[in-house]
Order: sequence, then C-alpha cells, then structure tokens
Amino acid sequence: MAATRKAKNETFRDTTKKKDVREANIEAAKAVADAVRTSLGPRGMDKMVAAANGEVIITNDGATILNKMTVTHPAAKMLVELAKSQDVVAGDGTTSVVVICGALLKKAQELLERGIHPTVISDSFNTAANKACEILESIAIPVNLEDKESLIRAANTSLSSKVVSQHSSFMSPMAVDAVLRVMDPQHANLLDLRDIRVVCKVGGTIDDSELVAGCVFDQKAAKSAGGPTRVEKAKIGLIQFHVSPPKSDIENTVVISDYAQMDRVYKEERNYILGMVKKIKASGCNVLLIQKSILRDAVTDLSLHYLAKAKIMVVRDVEREDIEFISKTLGCLPIAHIDSMRPEKLATADLVEEMDCGKGKVVKVTGIAAQGRTATVLLRGSNKLVLEEAERSLHDALCVIRCLVQKRFLITGGASPEVEVGYQLSKWSKTLRKRFLITGGASPEVEVGYQLSKWSKTLRKRFLITGGASPEVEVGYQLSKWSKTLRGMEAYCVRAFVEALEVGMEAYCVRAFAEALEVVPYTLAENAGLNPIQIVTELRNLHADGNGAYYGINVKKGSVTDMREEKVVQPLLVTSSALTLATECVRMILKIDDIVPVR
Repeated sequence: MAATRKAKNETFRDTTKKKDVREANIEAAKAVADAVRTSLGPRGMDKMVAAANGEVIITNDGATILNKMTVTHPAAKMLVELAKSQDVVAGDGTTSVVVICGALLKKAQELLERGIHPTVISDSFNTAANKACEILESIAIPVNLEDKESLIRAANTSLSSKVVSQHSSFMSPMAVDAVLRVMDPQHANLLDLRDIRVVCKVGGTIDDSELVAGCVFDQKAAKSAGGPTRVEKAKIGLIQFHVSPPKSDIENTVVISDYAQMDRVYKEERNYILGMVKKIKASGCNVLLIQKSILRDAVTDLSLHYLAKAKIMVVRDVEREDIEFISKTLGCLPIAHIDSMRPEKLATADLVEEMDCGKGKVVKVTGIAAQGRTATVLLRGSNKLVLEEAERSLHDALCVIRCLVQKRFLITGGASPEVEVGYQLSKWSKTLRKRFLITGGASPEVEVGYQLSKWSKTLRKRFLITGGASPEVEVGYQLSKWSKTLRGMEAYCVRAFVEALEVGMEAYCVRAFAEALEVVPYTLAENAGLNPIQIVTELRNLHADGNGAYYGINVKKGSVTDMREEKVVQPLLVTSSALTLATECVRMILKIDDIVPVR
C-alpha cells in the first residue's frame, strides 16, 4: 500500500516545469546581455535607438540602451533594472554589469545541466563575489583627492568608450573641476551631483562648452517692453508669486454690465500692479527671477511694461524644480509673497547679462557674493544628438569622480582586474576542503564509516562516470535521494556526508564564476578587432606569473601592456559594485522556478 502511494506521488511530481521556467528565464536574460555586448569597451559599437514617435538617440551607454528597449519578459526586465541600479550606485559600468551577468547565467546553466542544485550554485556564487571584492581591494591603489591628475585619468577612462571620446582631454578636467567645486572637504561623502547643473545649448562645438563661475539660465530676458538685458551690481530677487492682477476663483464669475465698470476694473488692475512694482523697486531689486506658473500668467504684459520703466531686468518661467538649486547658488531665499520683499532676501552679483549662445540666448550671472557649493556647466554641441550624448557622457564622468570621493581607491582598466580576480578565484577554489558539521553523542568518523560500510553491502550495481558530470555531483545527488528513505541517525549521517561533497561542488561553482569573468577581456579584444583567444591566453599567463596583476588590453596598440604605464585607471567602486549587483541578479533568477500570472 505504501509502495503504491509512493509511486503515485512520484507520478504527479512535476519537475520539468521548474526546469523549463528556469531555462526560459536564463535564455531571456542572456538575450538582453548579448544585445549590449558589442557596445563594451573603447572600441565598442554605438546603437541607434529609434522610437515610435520618430525620436532618434545614438549612444553606447548600457543604461540608456536598455531603458529605451521594449522588453516584455520578466527576467529580461531584471537586467534592465540591474543596469539602472549600477547607474545609481556608480554611474558607470552599466554595460559591463549586464555582460558579466549574462556570462554568469551561462555558466550557471552549464552547472544546472550537470545536476548541481540552484541553491548550491547561488550560495557558491555569493561566496565567490565576496572573495572577488576582497581581491579587488588587495590590488587597488589609494588615491588622494588633492591629486587632480589621478582624477582626470579616471574620467578619461570613462569617456574613452563614448561617442565624444575625442573631446575627453577637454571634458575630463571640466568634470573634475565641477566636482571639486561642489565638494565639501569636511563632508566629502555627502557629495550630491544634483548640485551640478548642466545647461545644453545647440550651436558651436563641444570644445565651446565651459564651466561657469556662477549661474546660467536657459531662459532669455523678457525685453518685449524694452526692459534691460544687462545689469551691473545686481540685486537679484527670486520670487514665487505672480506679478499680475488677482483672479477670481474658478467657481465664481464677475459680471460687468457697462463700460464704466470695465474702466474701473482696468484702473484697479493698473494700480494693483503699479503698487507691486513700487514695492519691488523699494527693496532695491533690479533683477527679478519669476517662477513659472501652470494656473495663470506669472507676469503680464502690463507688469513687464512697469518693470521695464523701473529698470528691472526680468527672467520669467523659471522651473519649479530649479528653485532649490538657484537659491543655493545665489545664496538667497525664494520669496513667496510681495510683503516679504525685503533687501536681506536679495542676492548680490557683479553682473547679470543676456548672451547669444548658438541659436538661442542664455542669461549668465557672475560674481555672486555669497555663492553656495554649486556648479553650472554650459554644454554646447553641433546638433541635438551629439549634445544629448555629450550630456550622458559628462554625467558618467561626474559619477566616476563621485565614486572616487566615496571610495578613494583606483584599479587599472583594460580588463586587468577581471583577469586577476578570475585567476585568484581559480587558485582559491583549490584550497576549499570538505567540511563536516555533525552534532550528537556518536563520533562522526565512526558513525559515518559504519553507516557507509553497512550501506555498501546492499549495493550491486557499479557506475563508471565518464561524461562532463563531476563524480562528487553525481554521488551527492544519489546520496541525497537515498537519504530520504532513511530515518534517524542513519539519514543524518548520510546528509552530513552529502554536505561534505557539496563543498566540492562549491569549489566547482567558484571555478565557473572565475571563468565567467573572462567574458570581459574576451569581449574587449573582440570589439577591438583583436584575436580574443590569443589575448586572453596571454593575459592568463602574465597574471599567473605573479607580477602581471596590472596587465590589461591596450586597444590602441593592439597588445597587452601594463595599464599603470598607460594611465588607464578606474574607480574601485565601479567594478566591485558591478560584480556584486550582477551576482545578486543571477541569484534571484536561479531561485525562480515558476511564473505566476495575476490579474
């Protein structure tokens, strides 16, 4: 009876569905990784992203490409989120993290086919990732924030793979200066890149870009009524109220029955606006920044007329999200009501003027008396596509400098850290030994020996394992299956023996993790038109010698050189976060055995 019940349970146990779901998830994620793989490295290809509305983007930034892709599979979306996470944490390495994740999934798929349990693979990969971070820290080079050249070299490495790489010698120092300007030496870890504002203007070349010692407004001065466009010794007021006549509520209606009443309304409006302008002038303000309003006009033509007569320069339609940055830059507080318009709430600057900038105009404020720790970059470009890619590239360079501020260590580039970590992990995996964890009154060695000896007498069949499967994997699987039929100490001891064999599996999985990291040098060489097998083999030999930890791929020379001499460096945080985040994503995908649709 018991045998019949067991047979029924085996019949209705569905193991193929879990396997199929896991394989489908892995294949979908690998497809996304393969899509961006050709964009890795300084010689990587660019992608033209065409939207349905006709918008075109040319970029090789992994996060931008994946964000614009139409991805429907849930597992593939996880890689899109992975790139976003890397962009938030480090700002660079978005393509690398996706490529590494795809390589780890490929190795995990091979391990699954050999019978290793997903949980064992997941835990082993986590152990390998932690060890990899330790190895990276051991080969990292400390950096001093006062060493400006090291910061510029790190920014150069980030920009080398971008469309605007030919302008890296100009953009890198600009990015470093911007970060150093907003950084507080006493609280460097609190660096916020939102304190750096980038204003993009079409016209000119990227070399015409500049880091402004002040503030730049994308809006032009309101001069329709003849107002000034240049003010020296400016007193600047940042207002959030309307310089316009009051309006009735939406639910109320004002009815005017004759022309006399209409004239009276116009007269009241003029007096109301004139009174506001007099209060503004009395405060000493001669430059007025007006916040944009979505309900009604923040300033009317009549208001501009009176402000122009008072010789007050007006910049209107300042965006709400820019108020905090402008307030911090000018060293003033935003004014919410006309009655709060007082001299102490105004900012002071040497010069405010409207300037021609390509096809448009900008308003530049310089010589700010109480300027906060902010920076403004005026970015120029010949067309919209180049300008947008230059902005993304500058953002990556700024994030690289931020990484160095948060974690002040540099590592070499050219895939040298990945090769070194792979070699060290392979070497470390050989030191993993079998560990037993057995508690109880019986001696572990005696009890296991006795139980295995007892079990061996029941065996009749002999196995000869010759395929790709590891003997430890096969024995562990058979022992685990058999232990479920045992009870008490007998089953406990067999499971303990299986745990010992699983440590052998751990070493096997760690070696697979190390081999997966070789996808980075292989892809870099492949994208540079080199022989990837020859390059990877040469790198292996150099790193195995013990003195080649900093040797990587020099795509300009087409050979393997010391990256320290080539001055190719990158922040430690970029690579360490890429390994950690990629491993976490792989572990999540491996542990999914079913997809449950919901309404």
